[in-house]
Formats: sequence, structure tokens, C-alpha cells
Amino acid sequence: MRTVVCPLCGIRRARRACPALGKQICTVCCGTKRQIEIKCPSDCVWLASAREHPPAVAVRRQQRDAAIVVPLVRDFSERQTELFLWITTFLVSYRPPELQTLIDDDVAGAMTALAATFETASRGVIYEHRPATLAAERLITALKPALTEAGRGRGSAFERDAAVVFRRVEEAVREVRGQLGENRRAFLDLLARVLKDHSTVEASREDEAAGQPAASRLIVP
Repeated sequence: MRTVVCPLCGIRRARRACPALGKQICTVCCGTKRQIEIKCPSDCVWLASAREHPPAVAVRRQQRDAAIVVPLVRDFSERQTELFLWITTFLVSYRPPELQTLIDDDVAGAMTALAATFETASRGVIYEHRPATLAAERLITALKPALTEAGRGRGSAFERDAAVVFRRVEEAVREVRGQLGENRRAFLDLLARVLKDHSTVEASREDEAAGQPAASRLIVP
């Protein structure tokens, strides 16, 4: 029997029928590219199996991520929590200009500059602090319109809340980089995982409320 090579990696043996691609692919590509590069249909048996029985390594990673994220918002007010969620969601969805990359150090630099700017503004002094890198500067530029709209009419209370949240994100970036220093996007990757898992859980809750089978039983903060 002729061995079928996975068309995605071109290396490993294709063992699984992928309903999204209509081809046989290898187990590694199925597991790592699922819902990222491969748009899996909801009735895919491999997707359902992974959701029902996540591998131990994935569970340990979720526990580690939760141990980092949960303390970040534990003492936040409701308004600060909402702002934190909005900022972190923005960071995950942000796409820098072509040929530019965004790494954790750029995020930390942008958060430091924004925190200083809002701390100054809350004291009645308008002074825009600048980050050290062009990538961080562009991130701030992208954030500004939404921040201006969110703070409209809320005065120094919003400025103080924003400064607290920016400082917390800055601290989180440095903490995660300290733990996973070899990965220059360790914090951004962590956010992407946590927000993706959170979205999966929310979708499951909506399914259950509508009388549909739960899509996932993952437990995340």
C-alpha cells in the first residue's frame, strides 16, 4: 500500500481524514493547526474528541495561564476589569503594518508610556509620554481613537482607571517574559490562548442556554 504523506507538512504520514480540507493529514498537523489554519466544521470528530478530552499538556498549560491571569484582575473594580479585557482583546487582534512585528517588549513599552500619560493627565497636566520603539508608538496610535471615545465625559476617574490597568498589563508582560524569556511573544501568545479558551466557554454556555450540546468543557477564568 502506498504511503500517503501529509499535504500540510510534507513529512509525516497522513492518517486522519480532514473534513475541512477533504484530504488525509497527519495527526500532528491536525492537532496543531486545528481552528488556527484549518477551519474545522463543528461536526468534525477529531475536534469534538479534542474538546471532550484535552491532552494533559493542554490542561497543564491552561492551569499555568490561569495562575498568571487571575491575580491580574483579582483586585480590579468592574470598570477596570472591563477595560483590562478590552485592552487585552485589542492586543490579540492588533495587526501591525506590513513587514512589522509586535513583540512583548513593544507592548510593555507602550503600556509604560500610556500609563505615564494617563497618570499625568489625572493630575491635570497634559503631557504625552513616548515609548522607545516605533512598533510601540504605532500600537499607541492604533489604541488612541478608542481610548479617547471610551474616556469621553468621564474625566480623571477614567484616566486613573486606565493608568492602573496599563501598569498592570506592563507588570504582567515583564512577569511572563521573566518566566518564558526565550519566547519574545510569550505574553501575547498567552493572551491569545486565554481569550480563545474564554470564547469557547462562552459559546458553550450559549449552546447550553439554547438547549444545544455543550461544545466544550474546558474550565478557564
